[in-house]
Amino acid sequence: QVQLEESGGGLVQAGDSLRLSCAASRRTFSTYIMGWFRQAPGKEREFVAHISWSTGSTYYADFVKGRFTISRDNAKNTVYLQMNSLKPEDTAVYYCAAAGSASSLRKGASDYWGQGTQVTVST
Repeated sequence: QVQLEESGGGLVQAGDSLRLSCAASRRTFSTYIMGWFRQAPGKEREFVAHISWSTGSTYYADFVKGRFTISRDNAKNTVYLQMNSLKPEDTAVYYCAAAGSASSLRKGASDYWGQGTQVTVST
């Protein structure tokens, strides 16, 4: 089995930056797509970004394009989400996820989920 563990969340001021990490207990299959979702209180879970283990190809939700960057360190079995110019609207629990295809992950049909890490952006 694969376990995902997020870290790096915290309380920051609008305009600040955070880097989230998602550490996998072991390397997922090379065909897997790794990504991030977020869910604010009382709101639906929404897709943020994903990346291919094998190729490094990335895909971003429109609302974070240009501010967030997803990357991976294959040697460390870790995926990162660099978040710059944070806004109060970014406040949410951020979840790491893994899926067998890009389309599946984007739609939330993931095989593995992390426990989540809280990101709070003050006004």
